[in-house]
Amino acid sequence: MLIFIVDDHPLMREAVVMMFRRLKSDATIVEMDRIGAISALVQKHGTPELFCLDLKLPDTHGVSGVREVRAAYPNTPLVVLSASPASDYEDLAIEAGADLYLEKSAGASHLTQSLRALVSPESDFGESILPENEKLSKRQKQLLKLLDDGLSNRDIAEQLGISEHTVKVHLWRLFRRLDVKSRTQATHWARTHGVV
Repeated sequence: MLIFIVDDHPLMREAVVMMFRRLKSDATIVEMDRIGAISALVQKHGTPELFCLDLKLPDTHGVSGVREVRAAYPNTPLVVLSASPASDYEDLAIEAGADLYLEKSAGASHLTQSLRALVSPESDFGESILPENEKLSKRQKQLLKLLDDGLSNRDIAEQLGISEHTVKVHLWRLFRRLDVKSRTQATHWARTHGVV
């Protein structure tokens, strides 16, 4: 797995790299401190399978970096890992093209749990679109049932005994798997396919 981490704070960038290395020891991780370095590093290493991007960089303003990366690499998952509270930027980042928004202030254990769900191929929440003949796992059906019940991310986290950040990752992966973009679409898919 090739992961690009873009964060201008050296200590934070190193911490994120260490988290990914613990979770995915065979991953190739490319670090940079600004968006402008991406194209040269893509030429050198190839297109990444995941972008992990801070919002506040020397060559970006607000969510401009998210827009720039999404425009250049429309099919590569993009996670924003930011010091800014989700209440300030999450909706804007998602609208700009981010797949997921995680707060750095969530703490190492919550971030590690969320990132593990993101990069683990053995996770119950696979990344590819669900083929017709492939069945959903028990956990995926459970998540769809909780969505159909109208539970919030916080309620789902309590039900499953995981963090809210991890719920966001699981939802993101499930949406990608089903090729849907929202909770409503996922619930509709589950109802039309007899899951709930």
